[in-house]
Amino acid sequence: MTRWHGDLKKRKVTGGRKAAYRGKRAYEKGRGPSETELGRERRSLKHTRGGNIKIVLFGTKYANVTDPLTHKTERSEILAVIRNPTSVDYDRRSIITKGALIKTSLGEAVVTSRPGQHGVVNAKLTHESSS
Repeated sequence: MTRWHGDLKKRKVTGGRKAAYRGKRAYEKGRGPSETELGRERRSLKHTRGGNIKIVLFGTKYANVTDPLTHKTERSEILAVIRNPTSVDYDRRSIITKGALIKTSLGEAVVTSRPGQHGVVNAKLTHESSS
């Protein structure tokens, strides 16, 4: 089901109702979260406004992990999702979003990219695991 991101149904500051002055527009349509999970690699291409293409990542096993001390980036396997501040439910389901703490073969890292928008998992090693 399509989500609509318009604001015609909101109320005024005074509490009164706003009158809809026009109908819905196609460019106001949205979509649900992609919820990138730990598992086999699955991607999808979505056409966005302006003729652009967005790569949606539905599942992955690998992340590009950067060590902030040496400034070197290495492709590493994701072993587990330790904590996801977005939702407690995402912890249990191993969903990877920006800000999630993941356990990799190089150590613990924080996801810095948006997998559902960018199509890749980029992460930065935390200071506890890199020292």
